[in-house]
Amino acid sequence: MPSSSSLSWISVRARLQRRPYARPGCQYLDTWNKWIYGSGWRGAAQKSPDGGALGSRWLTPPPRRDGVRRAGRWWADTGVAPAVGARESLSSAAYTGNGTFHIGWFPRSHEGCSLDLQGFVKALARRWPTVVVCLVLATGAALAATGLSTPVYEARTQLFVATRTGDDTAQMNQGQSFSQARVQSYAAIVTTRQVTRPVVEELRLRTTPEELASRITAVAPLNTVLIDITVRDTEPRRAARIANAVAQRFSAVVERLEAPKPAPGSKGSGKRSRTTGGASPVSLGVTQEAVAPAGPTSPRPLLNLVAGVLGGLLLGAGVVALRETLDTTFKTSEALGEFTTLPGLGTIPYDRTVPRQPLVSADNHSQRAEAFRKLRTNLKFSQVDQPPRIIAVTSSVPGEGKTNTAVNLALSLAEAGLSTCLVDGDLRRPCVASTFGLVQDAGLTTVLIGQARIEDVMQQAGDRLSILASGAVPPNPTELLASARMEQVLRELADTYEVVIVDTAPVLPVADTLGLASFAQGALLVVRAGKTSREQVRTAAESLDRVSVRVLGTVFNMAPVPRGNRYGTYGSYGELPAPRLSDPRKEAAAATRLVDEK
Repeated sequence: MPSSSSLSWISVRARLQRRPYARPGCQYLDTWNKWIYGSGWRGAAQKSPDGGALGSRWLTPPPRRDGVRRAGRWWADTGVAPAVGARESLSSAAYTGNGTFHIGWFPRSHEGCSLDLQGFVKALARRWPTVVVCLVLATGAALAATGLSTPVYEARTQLFVATRTGDDTAQMNQGQSFSQARVQSYAAIVTTRQVTRPVVEELRLRTTPEELASRITAVAPLNTVLIDITVRDTEPRRAARIANAVAQRFSAVVERLEAPKPAPGSKGSGKRSRTTGGASPVSLGVTQEAVAPAGPTSPRPLLNLVAGVLGGLLLGAGVVALRETLDTTFKTSEALGEFTTLPGLGTIPYDRTVPRQPLVSADNHSQRAEAFRKLRTNLKFSQVDQPPRIIAVTSSVPGEGKTNTAVNLALSLAEAGLSTCLVDGDLRRPCVASTFGLVQDAGLTTVLIGQARIEDVMQQAGDRLSILASGAVPPNPTELLASARMEQVLRELADTYEVVIVDTAPVLPVADTLGLASFAQGALLVVRAGKTSREQVRTAAESLDRVSVRVLGTVFNMAPVPRGNRYGTYGSYGELPAPRLSDPRKEAAAATRLVDEK
C-alpha cells in the first residue's frame, strides 16, 4: 500500500457513489481505483505526469456520519485534489450551489488575485478619486513647470561648403565628392574653442567658451554639403547675433585649416605666404543668415499640458493597478465565494444610518432590510433536510458588523413567525443588550455560574424574539464558553425556541469562538467589504474547520450599494405607497352607478 505522502496532489476523475462504511481511516489506492472507507467515497484516481490537475467528476456524495443523507447528483470540476491522508476529509465537503463540490480547502489558484481588462476597468471606476488626484497633480506640475521655466529662443543659420575646381565636369564631380566627405568633420569643428572663444570676445558675452559651445548645435544633413548651425539663448536678438558670428568665425577656421602648407625650403615673403601657404580649396558661404526668432521654442505650454494629462492618466492607472494588486480585500461577494468555496448566503449593503438606527423593522422595505430577509430565506434553504437550530455568527476580526448581522437576522427570523432567541456570546465586548436598550448586567454569565435560571434573566424584544444578554464581563470568558454548562444551556434553548442565534467574538483575536462554536450546529462567517483580507478569511475558516465547525456560508457585509435601474434597487420598488383618504361623495356616486348598471 503506498504511503499517504506519495499520493499528494492526486487528480481524481471518477464516478463516485455511496459505499457502506468499513474500518475508519483505512485507505487503498491503485492506478485506477481509490477507496476511502473513512468517508465512504469510491472513485478512480489518476496522477498527471507533472503533478497538476486532470479534473475530476463527483457523483452522489455519501451520507454523513450523523445519519443524515445528502441526496442528489452533482458533476463538477474540483481542480487539484488534496493529498490523501491530509487533515481535510472528503466527508466535510460542502456543496456551494453553483455546480462545484468543494473539499473544504482553498485552491491554489485563489491564493492571489488576477486583474483582467474587465476587472481593471471596474477598478478604475471604483477608484476614480485616485485617478482624478493623479491627473490634477500631474497637470498642475506641468503648468507649474511651464510657468517657472525660462523661455529659450533658437536662431538658425546655414552654410554651403564649396570646392574651388576648374570648369571640367570631372573636376566638379570630384570636388563635390570631396565636400561631402569633409562636411561631417566640419560640423564637429563648430563647437571647438577656435570658434567659440573669438565669438565670446567679439560679442563680449558673459559666458565661457565651453558654456557657449553647449548652446550650439551643428548638423550636416546626409548626402548634402550643407551645415545647419543652431544657437540657443534666452534673448532672441542675442541668439541671432551669436549664430551669425559663429558662422563667420567657423568659415574662417575651416578655410585656414584646409589651406595648403608651404613645402619645406620654399622661398616666399610676406605674412600670408608664411601662415597659409596658398588659397584654400574649400570655401564656405552663408546661404541663410540668422534672424531673431518670433517666439520661444521652450517651454511649450500646449505640449506640456498634453504631457501632464497623459502622464496623470498613466500615473493614476498605475496607482490603481498597484493598489488592486496589493489590496487583498474583497470587493464583491462573487470574489469572496470563489476564494472561500463557501456559499454566499447574503450581501448586506452599506447604510450610513446604521449607527443611528441599527435595527430593521418589519415595515421597513429598504435595501438593507430586504437584504436581511434574503439572508433569512437563503439560510432556510441552505440546509433543508436538517435545518440548524443553533447558529453562531462570527467574523475574522472586529469591526466587520457581526453583532449587527446577528441582531437583524434574529429580527428577520422572528418576523417570519419563528420563535427566536438571541444570545450575546461575546463576553469581551457585549453589544446586544445596548442595541435593544435592555439590561446587560444579568444574562448568560449569570446562568453559567449558577446564580440564576435561563427564564429568570431572559428578556423580550418582541412577540417572538427573546434576548439573553451577556451578563457581567467575566475574567475567564474562554473557559466559560467552552464549558459543559454552556453546551447544556444551548441545548435547553434549542428545546425551547425554534432558532437560537449566538453572537460570538471574532475568531482571530481570541479563542472564545472556537470553544463556543463547536456546540453550535452551524456558523455564519461575516466578511466586511473592502476591509477583511484574504489571509484573515482563510485563517478564520481554517480555524473553524479544525474544531469541526460546519460553516453554513458567508455574509458579505457593508457592500457598496449597487447602481443601476430603479427596478434593480429597492429605492422606490420596495416602498409601499402611502394610503390615500377616500372621498365619500365619489364613493356614493360609484355605488349608484353600479346599482343602475345591475
